[in-house]
Amino acid sequence: MLVDLSTPDDAAVWRLDESRVLVVTTDFFTPIVDDPYSYGAIAAANSLSDIYAMGARPFLTLNIAAMPVDLDPAIIETIFRGGAEKVKEAGAVIAGGHSVQDKEPKYGLVALGIADEKELLTKKGAQAGDTLVLTKPLGTGVTTTAIMRDLGSRDHETEAVEWMTLLNRSASGLARRAGVRAATDITGFGLIGHALEMAEASGVGLEIRFEQVPLFSGALEYANLGTFPGGSLDNKKFFEDRVEFESGLTEAEQLLLFDAQTSGGLLLAVPGKLIERMVESARSEDIPFWRIGMVREGSGITIVRK
Repeated sequence: MLVDLSTPDDAAVWRLDESRVLVVTTDFFTPIVDDPYSYGAIAAANSLSDIYAMGARPFLTLNIAAMPVDLDPAIIETIFRGGAEKVKEAGAVIAGGHSVQDKEPKYGLVALGIADEKELLTKKGAQAGDTLVLTKPLGTGVTTTAIMRDLGSRDHETEAVEWMTLLNRSASGLARRAGVRAATDITGFGLIGHALEMAEASGVGLEIRFEQVPLFSGALEYANLGTFPGGSLDNKKFFEDRVEFESGLTEAEQLLLFDAQTSGGLLLAVPGKLIERMVESARSEDIPFWRIGMVREGSGITIVRK
């Protein structure tokens, strides 16, 4: 066992032989969108994200489902189809799974991937001087909550679904080929929560520049309306004592960095000698890529505006 519960990494890692490792993870959640197909696809992309965050390639999955006994079977079938087609897009297969009855739908995957041990990505490899890179915008929590409260627009819902169903495959491959060794994906703990896990595992501090952090089109509007899910508020309470905010950042802006994400992007710590080459590769391959800050000596996270 190379990675287990003793570290805050995104998946378990087991050495198979002299060069290969097996990466194993699981995730599932209740619906965050009304469309059953999109829900299934988002849940599958989210489950596969931990595999990509470790630098692995998924090859095998199992469905995990809990469904109400009175839910229309056609809806359940559509959820499963959304997940299955996303898994197929990832180049993996669904080989079975397990379902139970429950009052509220829940769906996700057990996912297995293979990686070269030398290419494994973990949270402990960040070093002072590295550039912090994010590969998807923030805003899924505040945006989907606004939509569920009938305060969000159809265009913003479409944008959110497109980002949440985007696999982190290309971003992971880019990092792996470039030689990056420190990464995590941004999900329920928000950008700050997952960034703190990386910082503490690596024994470093981070500086994040708010105006360089990409946001969904309506995220700031909804943040000002206060449509954050409970998980985002919990993140702020739990992590804020390790974060220093530059004066002038509004409460809504600060909360966006704590916003609980679903199927978010990868956060990469990229050594200086690699960053320009990665920028060029990301541009040529049309891979989303934003430089949002730096790794520094010390501890905790400092948030500045620019």
